[in-house]
Amino acid sequence: MQQEPITELDDAIAVFDAHRRRLFGIAYRMLGTVSDAEDMVQETWIRWQSTDRADIREPAAFLATITTRLSINALQSAHSRRETYIGPWLPEPVNTDDDPALGAEKGEALQYAVLILLEKLTPTERAAYVLREAFDYPYPRIAEVISSTAVNARQLVSRARGHLASARKAEASKSEQRRLLEAFLSAAQRGDVSALESIFAADVVSYTDGNGVKLAARIPMFGRTRVAKFTAAFADHFWTGKTIGWVEVNGQPAATLLVDGEVTTLVTVVTGEDGIEQVLWVMAPDKLGNAELVRG
Repeated sequence: MQQEPITELDDAIAVFDAHRRRLFGIAYRMLGTVSDAEDMVQETWIRWQSTDRADIREPAAFLATITTRLSINALQSAHSRRETYIGPWLPEPVNTDDDPALGAEKGEALQYAVLILLEKLTPTERAAYVLREAFDYPYPRIAEVISSTAVNARQLVSRARGHLASARKAEASKSEQRRLLEAFLSAAQRGDVSALESIFAADVVSYTDGNGVKLAARIPMFGRTRVAKFTAAFADHFWTGKTIGWVEVNGQPAATLLVDGEVTTLVTVVTGEDGIEQVLWVMAPDKLGNAELVRG
């Protein structure tokens, strides 16, 4: 195979690097993990490098199309892999304090409440929603990416919005999320059931993503009283030896629990008018790498 001239390769790298952040942003929203998103970006680069780029008038559109189509295919196999996952599966948190390579002009489809619901969509619905809501793609362009029509693309986005309506209603300000998360941590450490119940919505759910790690709950907990009692039950041992740091992940406040300076758990909450609607614990070690940079 003939090697590309240095100048042509440099040009290819420069163009690709200019769009890398957006490509990662698309892939992360589609797949929910950093490693899978990085794999999609790398595969897109391989295809870009081996393409006759002289015939490509819109590199941004070409690259986004490749990444999206690769992500649709990867999502189908990812769902089958998650069938063997131990306990609930949550998206991998990404540290938005440090402006990671999410490539978004706006933060749509980054929040945990939305990412969790995106899992319920078909891969094509998810792609259409991400391209429209996170990156403001026009419907004809979305149709080109997903090999459909503009009318169908509009219908896919509309259906996705319907599925996600509950998450959009649940949005609260960062300051309110931080206040409720602080109240939760304080009550949880004290094992105060009444205090926990006072900040929970009636239908609160607690999810723990641990993939079998020690102390990680393997089933979701539902309901104000049950979640409060569950949280209080491990107060006397779970918090021992842990310090709390703060970080912003996926555009919302989160707390990191550290043992000897190492993050062992990340916890964040989804809040609504009635208080905390979801408590989200991430304990799987391979999902905590992007929560390492914390602030006390």
